[in-house]
Amino acid sequence: MFKPHPLALFLAASLLAGCQAVNTTSGGAVGVERKQYMFSMLSTEQVNQMYAQSYQQTLSEAQKKGVLEKSSPVAKRVDAIARRLIAEVPAFRPDAAQWAWEVNVIDSPELNANCGPGGKIIFYTGLIEKLKLTDDEIAAVMGHEIAHALREHGREAMSKAYGVQMATQLGSAVGIGDGSLQLANMGVQYLMTLPNSRSNENEADLIGLELSARAGYNPNAAVSLWQKMGAAGGSAPPEFLSTHPSSSSRTQALQQTIPKVMPLYQQRR
Repeated sequence: MFKPHPLALFLAASLLAGCQAVNTTSGGAVGVERKQYMFSMLSTEQVNQMYAQSYQQTLSEAQKKGVLEKSSPVAKRVDAIARRLIAEVPAFRPDAAQWAWEVNVIDSPELNANCGPGGKIIFYTGLIEKLKLTDDEIAAVMGHEIAHALREHGREAMSKAYGVQMATQLGSAVGIGDGSLQLANMGVQYLMTLPNSRSNENEADLIGLELSARAGYNPNAAVSLWQKMGAAGGSAPPEFLSTHPSSSSRTQALQQTIPKVMPLYQQRR
């Protein structure tokens, strides 16, 4: 019968003592209720500030290259959709209404969009133009990205990475062998990082679906969005080793949830 190393138990207890279980958002109509474990010394404010600095650097570089869209039709379109979605964030997280939200568009062929910690949104024109996104589909992407910020998935990932780093350093200090450390790291990767990453994506899908519905955007657009994404992405890696669900499982989960949020959309029509 396997018996854990006493020092490993001490190490695990020390790491757990630095964590706190939180639920960053309310469940909403979609019912996202998973508890999240965050390192107490890594605060929301710290992560938001760190990301804000990186965000401003990205905007500065885009400005120098002349690709930061400010008053173009696409920039105005994205900004208008963002404002409607941001107005609905108190349904999940009231304090997020006070975040210093920013919305910017970069003229780039990348199929990408992001909302970082603290509400810093970037959209790339390639995503809109290459996939010919409707306003409803833009809202689906943006709602998904905003949900990541509301749930503090970035801080959660940083907490996990910090825990692995601390475990490695402390383990080496107390004399746990390299083989045990490698095994521990592998366990963290497969039992924590990857499953939680899939959970994070699912949470962002569901919360994003509700945000877009509350803002008056058709939630069915989330399905057509990911169908377009799947067609553009080509062959996907096996779901078990992927940090993102396959397009088929993703669209299936969305289709099952749409009836829960459709009344919210119909109220806004």
